Amino acid sequence: MSRDLILVAVALFTWGIGEGMFFIFQPIYLQQWGASPVLIGVVVGAMGAAMAIAQIPAGYLADRLGGRALMRVAWVIGLAATLMMGFASSLAIFITGMLAYGLTAFVTAPLNSYIASARGKWSIERAISFGSAMFQMGAISGPILGGILGQNFGLKAVYLIAAAIFVISCVAMFLVHPQLTESHHETDSKAKLYRNGPFITFLVLSFLTVFATYLPQPLTPNFLQNQKYLSLETIGRLGSLASLGSVIFSFTLGNLNGASGFLVGQLAVGLFTLILWRGNSITWISLGYLLLGGYRLMRNMGLAYSRSLIHTAETGLAFGVVETVNAIAIILAPTLAGFLYNSNPLSIYTVSLTLIAVIFLVNLGLLTPSANILHKLRALFKLE
Repeated sequence: MSRDLILVAVALFTWGIGEGMFFIFQPIYLQQWGASPVLIGVVVGAMGAAMAIAQIPAGYLADRLGGRALMRVAWVIGLAATLMMGFASSLAIFITGMLAYGLTAFVTAPLNSYIASARGKWSIERAISFGSAMFQMGAISGPILGGILGQNFGLKAVYLIAAAIFVISCVAMFLVHPQLTESHHETDSKAKLYRNGPFITFLVLSFLTVFATYLPQPLTPNFLQNQKYLSLETIGRLGSLASLGSVIFSFTLGNLNGASGFLVGQLAVGLFTLILWRGNSITWISLGYLLLGGYRLMRNMGLAYSRSLIHTAETGLAFGVVETVNAIAIILAPTLAGFLYNSNPLSIYTVSLTLIAVIFLVNLGLLTPSANILHKLRALFKLE
């Protein structure tokens, strides 16, 4: 493993600790500020909008300039936004900090592009899964620490301590070397992304899949506190189980081909949704959160699969487009979740489960290795 990949792993691990400390509690903190379930859904959706704004430009710049500069910018913004949330004196200021933090998601495409270029002999699936696993390894302890601190000192203190941990992550990120950019002479003679039918088709599938699998997630912490009467500390431990699940899925299934991993992740989130709907004991809920780790596998494998449909020189831009489409799904899903929760808290799980089942069957028919219709179309379009 290269020096730079080790430094990126350190930066992701420490960032995972800090983000894990507060991220799962944000809907609860919004509720403490007086926000209604509908407003919470709108705010989380707006955070998704912030995630979408810069994805494509960031991916484009990553292809031209390399990812290091964009990674550094994202890390600094994330630190500043966390401080803003920690020192917030009103709901408006806290929401502003949340949106600023959501903006840092533009780093996803540059970061994965950087990891892809530094992966050496690893497959693209393994390299991206490794980066995600390092983040999630840090996030295992984060929610536990956040739950304990939040229970004893209030959630405000959690953000400030997380910011201190982010300083360590920033130091590691500022030590990485520049990325070696790809040669781009082939892009003029090859089909562009907007003319790439298989890639566009996969974008539609990715949008529907992320929408369906994210829908049950945003208001589940509120459901656990308000309907299941769980403490912040217990909810924090559940968040850690989700991160542990992500690590397990990444390390055990990271060598799957992109299509298979994409499907396995959806199935795992479907089981999480079923368990939250029907399960009553903490044991079942804990199992559900462990299975929620499949969501991160699904996202990573979808990204890896998309790279097989495009030209290497368009990797950053393609990743940016995929993340933008996914972010749009994350904008819309929490708003619907808020209305569903306000009507009947359990409905977020019944509706989600129905959508997940339908889109899983569609993906199964189009993306399984035996069918892989998009790859057949890619060959037909002569995009090799």
